[in-house]
Parts: sequence; structure tokens; C-alpha cells
Amino acid sequence: MLHYGFIQNAIVVSFMISILCPCIGVFLVVRRYSMIGDTLSHSSLAGISLGLLFDKNPIIGAFLFTAFCGALIEFLRNYFRKYTDLILSIILSLSVGIAISIISSGKLHSNAETYMFGSILTVTKADMVTIFILSVISILVIVFLYHPLLYISYDEEATRVTGVKVRLINYVFSILVASSIAASVRIVGVLVLSSMIALPVATAIQLEKGFKITLIASIAISIIDIMTGLFLSYYLNVAPGGFTAIVSVIVLLLVIILKRVGHSVLREIKVHQ
Repeated sequence: MLHYGFIQNAIVVSFMISILCPCIGVFLVVRRYSMIGDTLSHSSLAGISLGLLFDKNPIIGAFLFTAFCGALIEFLRNYFRKYTDLILSIILSLSVGIAISIISSGKLHSNAETYMFGSILTVTKADMVTIFILSVISILVIVFLYHPLLYISYDEEATRVTGVKVRLINYVFSILVASSIAASVRIVGVLVLSSMIALPVATAIQLEKGFKITLIASIAISIIDIMTGLFLSYYLNVAPGGFTAIVSVIVLLLVIILKRVGHSVLREIKVHQ
């Protein structure tokens, strides 16, 4: 398996996105914005379709269009402050409408539907370089803006009062989300991409530790989820994205069960003491 070039490319890309996705996801989950990640994941299909339509790199197309949608969500928040779910419906309608219109037109020279499920066969050297650049830039920006992003995630209004440029940072964060989605879509696929952003974080939260520990744990869990899903999907001959999502849910359930069992054992020990 490992001697195939496309497998080697897939492993490198999978490792990069297994670090990038939870770095973005932990801020989305703390903000209770996980559904925004899901909306932007589906929006990436429109960007992919546009990229293929104009014979450009579909990953770049996904990044540009998803970044646009992320910025549009941030812009519309000022007009629909009490109706965040309505904003997501608007963005989802726009992006899905564009994607379906382009795909159904018959003008694409490549099959955009492969991006819906993810495929290790489609990862090229050029894709790997593009994804590497997006991932490195995104992680560097997260490191640079770590504290402002953390403060905004817990209390946006209080952070704004302190003089932090909250709106600008939110726009930058939208671009970071777009970057993580564009980097992941080749392997994971549009339909289950949001699970790679949210599920490792949901699992790490069960540890009930501080933010930094949760972030580190979510990265470790993400690596386990994605690598396990990638290798098993190859031998089972199924789409890696869907199977990775199943693995992520199983890992989450196992952690929840082990946590409950551990609490029960501790209670029993305390009772007998």
C-alpha cells in the first residue's frame, strides 16, 4: 500500500488536515458556530465547480468561494443578529444553487461529484503543494492571533470593549475556515467535511481540561481518526471521507463510554472508603 505514490500523497495531505481542522474547529465549537463550518463545507462545492468550469485548480476555487461565503456570513451578522440560522440558509441556498447549476450544465470537463465523497486517488503533487501552503499559512495566523481569537470565542463584546479589532479578526477567521475546508475537501469530501472540524473537538471536550489541552487532544484525536479512516477505507474499498466520519463517531462514543465507566468506578471507590 505505502509504495503507491497516490497513497503517499494522501498520507501527507491527511496528516496536514488532521492538524489544521481541529485548530479551526476548536474555536468554532467554543463559539457554538459548528453549523457555520457545515455550511461552508457545502459551499466549497460551488467553488470547486467554478474552478473546474474555468479550468483552474479546484482547491483554489474552493478556497476563494468559501472565503467569500465566510466573509458574507460575517457581513450579514450585522443585519440578522438574532437569526444566525437564517444567514446559514441564505449562504447554503446561494452556494448549492451555483453548484447544481454548474454541474447540471454539462460544461465541466471533470467530475465534480468525486469531491462530494473524497478520494485518495485524486490527490496530485500540485494539490499537495497547494494544501501544504494553505495549511502552513493558516496555522501561522492562528498562532499569531491565538489570544484575540480565544478572547473573542468566549466573550466577543467584552473583547471589543478592550480595543481589539473584533470585526477584522472575524473576517480573518472566516478565511482560515475557508483554508481548512479547501485543504480537506480532496481527501474527506464535501458531505462529511464538517465532521473532521467538529468531531475531534467534541471528543477532546469530554476530557474536561483547559482550552490548550483540549486543542492538543483534538489534534491527536484528529490524527487517529483520519489516519485510521484512510488506511481502513483503502482495504475496504470505500470512500475515505465517509469511513473517517464513522471512525470519528465511534471514537467519540468510546470516549464517552469510558468516561462514564471511569466516573462510576470512582464513585464506587469513594463509597467503599
